[in-house]
Order: sequence, then C-alpha cells, then structure tokens
Amino acid sequence: MFSSNAFAAVSGSLPAGFMQGYVALMILAVIVGTIADMIHKGSAKYFFANARKSRAQGKPVDKASIAVKTLAVDVLASGEFCNPRRRVAHLLTMYGFILYVVTTAIMVFVYPTAATPTPAVVPQLWWLGGLMVMAGGYWFWFFIRVDVAAEGSSPLRLMRADLFIVSMLASVTTGLLWAWLQASGSAASWVFFVLYLLATTVLFCGVYWSKFAHMFFKPAAAFDKRIAEADGTNMNLPTLGRDDPAQRERHSMELLRDAPMDMGLGIKREAPRHY
Repeated sequence: MFSSNAFAAVSGSLPAGFMQGYVALMILAVIVGTIADMIHKGSAKYFFANARKSRAQGKPVDKASIAVKTLAVDVLASGEFCNPRRRVAHLLTMYGFILYVVTTAIMVFVYPTAATPTPAVVPQLWWLGGLMVMAGGYWFWFFIRVDVAAEGSSPLRLMRADLFIVSMLASVTTGLLWAWLQASGSAASWVFFVLYLLATTVLFCGVYWSKFAHMFFKPAAAFDKRIAEADGTNMNLPTLGRDDPAQRERHSMELLRDAPMDMGLGIKREAPRHY
C-alpha cells in the first residue's frame, strides 16, 4: 500500500493525461490567484515602496547576508513563532505539504501509468508528507488555535480565514483515504477520489479568498522587516507614550491610562488558559 502509486492505478480507468491536465490547471490557478491577491492587497506595491524608502533614507546593508538569515531563521525554521508547539505544528505542516505536493507531481508526470514503475520511495515519501500535514494540521486545529485554546470556541466553528487550513486538511485526508481504499480493492475508493479532487480544487482555486498566498508573502515581509532593522529606517516610526493625550484617552479603563505601553506583552509569559 505505502509503496504503490495511486495515480498510476487510476490510469487504468482514466487517461494519464487527465491527472496531468488537472495538476497543470491547479498550478495555473495558484499563479492567477496569487497575482490577483497581490493586486487586490497591493502587496507588491508596498514592498517596492519600502525598498525605495530604504535606498533613499537607510544606510547601506549587506542584503545577501540578510536574505540568507531570513531564509534560515524565518522561512526554514519558522522563527517568527514564540510558542514552541505552534512552531512545531507549523513545521510539520509546511514540510509535509511540500513533500506531499512534490511527490504528487513526480508520480503524476514522471510515473503516470503502470508501464512506468514507480520507485517505492516516491509513494512512501508521499504518504509521509501527507501524514505530517495531518499531524501538524489537526494538532493546530483542535489544540493550538487561539480561538479554541484561549477563547474557548468550538473547534468546529468555521470562518473565512479557515479556508486554507480546512481545504488543505480535507485534500490530504481524502487523498490518503482514497489511496488506502484503492490499495485495499474497495469500490468506495472512487467516492474518496471524487472528494479528493473537490477538496484539492477548493484548496488551489481558493487562493484569492484564503491564506494560501501567505507562503509567498511572509518570506518577503520577513526580509523587508530585517532590512528595515538593519538600515535604520524602522527607527522613523513614531514612538508611542502615555504622555500623549490621545494614547491616554484611547483606553476606557482608568487603570490602563497610566500603564506602561508594553503592559500587554505579559500575555506571552503565561499559558492562555484563563477560562
């Protein structure tokens, strides 16, 4: 089961070009959705404006070393997360999804039929990637999400912001169930194959409405932040203090009007289990 190419087995009932065309359409959908998201949010415009600001106002910096540090710390190690459980869940999901998608493409395009035997390691890595996504994704969904862990909301409560994680988990879960049922010879495998295609279509065609594109934007944002810290342009931001009447009056509670500006950071020192 773990060594068989489920996509090659489908070629006995469907043309090999069906899955290849489907994957190509999903890649196109991600590209179009990401570009549309960039135009809608003005992300590229913002980053280019910041780059011009850095060149005009900031001191010279070694951008190559900053890029390497951004890649090593913020991207590969998810260094932005203070919560170690959140970081591990994110790393499991991220690396699992990359492994899952890459091995899917290899099986679909390189070994599309039984006539081109698939090395056992490829489907094994596909299963490993899928299980990593499920471990990290379901751990996050049921136990780590802020609205569940801290606010006591039901894990079944859905919002638009959940579209990415829900569709990704649905795609991977139905995909693995389809492969397992297919290897077992169950007729129900076709039901899960259809569900797999539906969930995958929502995942890749919903980029414009979901958080899918964050995997492209967040590295750029992390790099931009490190550049601003290195060249000093972040020092141009206004400093907030309680001596500013507007800052004093923004709180309705008298207690907070004279509190330190960083008072709220204490929440990082305790587990969010107040309910």
